[in-house]
Amino acid sequence: MKTRDRIIHGATELFNEQGERNVTTNHIAAHLGISPGNLYYHFRNKEDIIHSIFDHYAKHLADSFSPIHDKEIRLEHLMGYLDAIFYLMWQFRFFYANLPDILSRDERLQHKYLKAQEQLGSAVVALLASLRDGGVLEVADEDLPDLGQTIKMVVTFWIAYQIAQAPGTRVTKALLYKGILRILFLLRPYLRAGMRSQIESLEAHYRALAG
Repeated sequence: MKTRDRIIHGATELFNEQGERNVTTNHIAAHLGISPGNLYYHFRNKEDIIHSIFDHYAKHLADSFSPIHDKEIRLEHLMGYLDAIFYLMWQFRFFYANLPDILSRDERLQHKYLKAQEQLGSAVVALLASLRDGGVLEVADEDLPDLGQTIKMVVTFWIAYQIAQAPGTRVTKALLYKGILRILFLLRPYLRAGMRSQIESLEAHYRALAG
């Protein structure tokens, strides 16, 4: 792995484990066993590293949430999207845990975030429409944007909400799977009758992962 990629990967690990505010560029360099000068050769400062991490995050968003084009929609399609949400929440949990603070310190990053969220909003609406057209959901066109926005809100603030409810909460995989169950709860009223038993099976799967 190239040094630049190692820095991005190592910084993400430390931010997730210790919190972004508690980690300096010296911590990152020591974690990787490189000199601070070597780190600064690739990145000007910590904010520059966060931008690169966000670029990876935005790419995962774009790659993971494209609409389904198959005529036959299967349960694994929905599971694939839910697993992609879990991956993003886990891999970039420091970002979700402290989103308002991170964005408030960096106007350029906030602009990039809003652009990515705008693109994601359109993708989620298209995704929900494809699930509807495939016979999974029954939802009116005018309700698609609000449903998509509500799902985005749950994903974006699930970690921060849990920490606010109980300071000192550890962000675990089980905690994030509980967030996935909330998304299924939001979709439940819109399910077509023939899909209910399949969704119950999906809920049981994630409930087991949530412990």
